[in-house]
Amino acid sequence: MIRRYGWRVPATLDELTVADPPEAWMELGFAVDGDACPVGGVRIRLAGPDAGRGISGWSLRDAESTELDGLPTVRSDRSPPDERPAHPNGVAALDHVVAITPALDRTIPVLEEAGLELRRIREEPTPAGAPRQAFFRLGATILELVQEPPEAIERGGADRPAFFWGLAFVAPDLDATVAGLGDRVSEIRTAVQPGRRIATLRRSAGLSVPVALITPRA
Repeated sequence: MIRRYGWRVPATLDELTVADPPEAWMELGFAVDGDACPVGGVRIRLAGPDAGRGISGWSLRDAESTELDGLPTVRSDRSPPDERPAHPNGVAALDHVVAITPALDRTIPVLEEAGLELRRIREEPTPAGAPRQAFFRLGATILELVQEPPEAIERGGADRPAFFWGLAFVAPDLDATVAGLGDRVSEIRTAVQPGRRIATLRRSAGLSVPVALITPRA
């Protein structure tokens, strides 16, 4: 966290770079201008497949380091976007970014040292089999850092760096959003977070990054 006037300022999320063409997001009801897709206070830059696959990097304000255990990071001094377009699909904000690490206890202190604000560690397994999770606040958006299951670590090794995995967007009227997406999205189910519901885009949606749609926090 950077110090200003004696206070420590936590890092916040400015932009995510995603290796999808803008047209793929427009077809799913996102408002896109060129390669830019602002969602709430976060910029999403749609860089196309030449940028790799999935989330290829992000920029953070007030980060003390860009060495985040493998998560490609650059510093930003930009303010949040002035224009926050309404998305035809009803999405209103970016709820959380998901990253995965084979060594949660290694990655957590690296992120804290870089200025990310650790909020809590969840010591319970998720429905997908992740044994533990850590949550960092990056302004209005959360970074959900997931510990890889043991079988995945056995296949890939515990020395691998952390990596980005997926996104979850807030859809205040989730029923309407899911209805508009048709067979490109799963059925709505109860989320891990109490009182929330969630649905996920299917492969037929045509994105290179896993995307979930979730109701707002209580």
